[in-house]
Amino acid sequence: MKNHTFPGNPTPASRIVMGTMIINLNNYEQSKALMDDALRLGINAFDSAFVYGGGNSERAIGQWMEERGNRGEVYLITKGAHPDGRSKVNAKDITADLTESLSRLRTDYIDAYMLHRDDEEKEVGPIIDILHEHCAAGRIRAFGGSNWKHERVEAANEYAAKKGKTPMTVTSPNYGLCEQVNDPWGPGCVTISGDVNAGAREFYRKNGIPVFAYSSLGRGMLSGRATRENYKEVLDGTAQYAYAHEVNFARLDRARELAAEKSVSVPQIALAYLMNQPVTVFPIVGAASLAELKEAVAAAEIVLTEKECRFLENKQ
Repeated sequence: MKNHTFPGNPTPASRIVMGTMIINLNNYEQSKALMDDALRLGINAFDSAFVYGGGNSERAIGQWMEERGNRGEVYLITKGAHPDGRSKVNAKDITADLTESLSRLRTDYIDAYMLHRDDEEKEVGPIIDILHEHCAAGRIRAFGGSNWKHERVEAANEYAAKKGKTPMTVTSPNYGLCEQVNDPWGPGCVTISGDVNAGAREFYRKNGIPVFAYSSLGRGMLSGRATRENYKEVLDGTAQYAYAHEVNFARLDRARELAAEKSVSVPQIALAYLMNQPVTVFPIVGAASLAELKEAVAAAEIVLTEKECRFLENKQ
């Protein structure tokens, strides 16, 4: 499994990240087995959030790490400050969410802490100030924004440089071969897919900021199971609204063509597309079985040329 080492962190992160929305205390035995399988295959990066499963995703991961005694092997990502009927992008709420996440996860540090949403009405200075404070105290080793526009990341890092504080060094927008046509969870979702977002991708490339890409397979649009005929049965409502559009059906057609040529699967082509981009991408994959985990690991070894990537985008 390919991995990446971040400055100041002795634990490398696997380039394939396991999404943990399905990891839960309510199905703990199944969740534990799936995380065991992931780690055994070399996937040591796990992405969670304060709001997943009402907190039971983080609790399940924490129990698993404690039982296995493997905290030092795991690259742990979690997110906080998701709105709860009000904006939580402020020092008090960020601290409260982080403190609760640390308790649930049974650890004293997070490898990468993301703000789940932004509030563009808030100045970036106080946000950087509180995240720098937690980083300096060792509670988080790196931080950034999920669903933050690159202009806001740039402004935050300009403030950090001016004040001599820790900058945002990771980010987690949507990114994939599928274009996010509509916001899947309402206003505030940020994508860097498609031609219109080329500037965002160039910003992250130029500044060496890795992208932890959520919905890397379009919530099942590129699972290999969806077609124009059956997508309403295969995809949930969120995926249909955000991704089931002609631009993506056309990309799915081309992914099938290239997958057949290379004797691999559609999701492997979609993951390889991300991992052969100029920006460093960590696809977050919501694998639900050992077979899906193995498929994702194998995708990390597939090399696509620039021409093949442009073919998938329908650019010759």
